[in-house]
Amino acid sequence: MNNLKKLIQKKCPNGVQYKAIKDICKLHYGKGNTIPKNGGKYPVYGCNGIVGTTNEYNNENSPIIGHIGSAGVVTWGEGKHFVTYNGTICTPNENVLSRYIYHLLLNLHLEKYVKGSQPFLSASDFQDIKVPVPPLEIQSEIICILDNFTELTTELTTELTTELTLRKQQYEYYKKILFSFKNSNNIQYIKVADIAVRNKGTSITAKKMKELDKKGAPVKIFAAGNTIANVNFEDIPEEDIIYKPSIIVKSRGYIGFEYYNHPFSNKAELWSYTVNDEKFNQKFVYYYLMTLQDKLQRIARNQSVKLPQIYHNNTDTILIPIISIEEQERIVSILDKFDKLTNDILEGIPAEIEARKIQYEFYRNKLLDFKKLKED
Repeated sequence: MNNLKKLIQKKCPNGVQYKAIKDICKLHYGKGNTIPKNGGKYPVYGCNGIVGTTNEYNNENSPIIGHIGSAGVVTWGEGKHFVTYNGTICTPNENVLSRYIYHLLLNLHLEKYVKGSQPFLSASDFQDIKVPVPPLEIQSEIICILDNFTELTTELTTELTTELTLRKQQYEYYKKILFSFKNSNNIQYIKVADIAVRNKGTSITAKKMKELDKKGAPVKIFAAGNTIANVNFEDIPEEDIIYKPSIIVKSRGYIGFEYYNHPFSNKAELWSYTVNDEKFNQKFVYYYLMTLQDKLQRIARNQSVKLPQIYHNNTDTILIPIISIEEQERIVSILDKFDKLTNDILEGIPAEIEARKIQYEFYRNKLLDFKKLKED
């Protein structure tokens, strides 16, 4: 940063020239409306990143601006590559560095110039915008600083993802050990239906869930996958709301279980269990069911090819090991700690990345805000 200040003071103490984008770059659309399907060694860029590969190229090391589709999105085309008509190629002249233009275009937030019900951004929509053009040495220094922020974000993402993978492996390892008694002949079992109440859901459509969804509302409605809606108590029938800690069964598509201890309901095709036998810990039953997810996914595929699905009898008849409540609580305590560690990292990844993104955007805006040179 200090070096950049010195360079600015030395090279352009009175400010820099602002020039229209069309005067410093050649703007032209890529080739072809379809994604090449022949494959090859060169990446194919569309309106928002790589969409395939091919054996020909029409661009090299320059910014690409989304033309149709994800219009206004700026991506960096690394090395030799092919750009389809969905992207606008931005080739700078000899007075501007490609990577400097890339950061500059990001700072313009071109999405705000997008038009049409089918989003598009023509070169004519932004080519007259005037941008600062400092000496090449200063451009190079700015590139170095801003690229460093980008690299740090990439490194952080890799580190956090690696840590998350290790935690998940550790979690699976201990879960396997803690439930190793499954292989013992001395353990007795009991059906889920004999120790828990199966709760029905509420009759609601995906469209209605979307309409009723309110941030911070007290009742959560679960649907297949990760789809949820937060609604108010009066939005659904009182008898459809479950207040006790329960295990939600995700019975369609990706088969899974979710433990929840606040007021909730679920779409009618799903169901939940509330353990009502004092000899069993609700969370223990949940963790045990989690060990059977892969098995249930296979069953679901065999029962319904188009949309994998399980039914009440598939979970009602699952056998739960009968062990002391003290041992159940010990297992829950250990797995809760691993679960918290994993979730903390999982939640931390987007938060950390967002923080780095904000930091990058702050410095990008600051570094590209030059005093305008007064014209004679």
